[in-house]
Amino acid sequence: MTDYVKIAPSILSADFARLGEEVKAVDEAGADWIHIDVMDGHFVPNLTFGPPVIACIRPWTKKFFDVHLMIDPAQPFLEDYAKAGADQIVVHAEADKHLDRSIQVIKGLGKKAGVSLNPHTPVSVLENVIDQLDMVLIMSVNPGFGGQSFIPAALNKITQVKEMIAGRPIDIQVDGGVNAATAKSVVDAGATCLVAGSAVFKGDDYVATIKAIRDAYSA
Repeated sequence: MTDYVKIAPSILSADFARLGEEVKAVDEAGADWIHIDVMDGHFVPNLTFGPPVIACIRPWTKKFFDVHLMIDPAQPFLEDYAKAGADQIVVHAEADKHLDRSIQVIKGLGKKAGVSLNPHTPVSVLENVIDQLDMVLIMSVNPGFGGQSFIPAALNKITQVKEMIAGRPIDIQVDGGVNAATAKSVVDAGATCLVAGSAVFKGDDYVATIKAIRDAYSA
């Protein structure tokens, strides 16, 4: 973990008809990572895409693929997402009865491992796995749909996770309602990676939007 804050546009808000081009566009616009939200219509009330789509967009960029699995169960499919091109695989604490095992599987596949927490989930669930993680993802909206408003209570959770990490090289990612208006408070609380979906893709100038988010927390 460094002082540099990464911006990871979520392709959930991209134009699915031209997904490869959209990935390339945000890459060239200054994105650090590409955030990929996988939803199953079961754990969350929405369906997105699976490994074949990820494999199809992998050639469009060399940027880090941050794959967020909002699926239950996740463990049987971890190898599929690794083979599709994920660089990091994030599972939800709420959807995994054997969280430690899933983290071990992800690591065994040669990928970075993250755990995501829904808004109602206390950070205490991380206590026995925190040493194994590369990232903690804090949901600042209820997962399932893009374009939701930031939940302010997430700021306290960010601070709690930062204290739990205690200087370890673990990223703190925040997903939901992150834009130029909320970025500074999120980074000030301790976030090191910002997921921005509709905030980036709703406009035509991805360069300007990503710069606006970066300028907001850099000021």
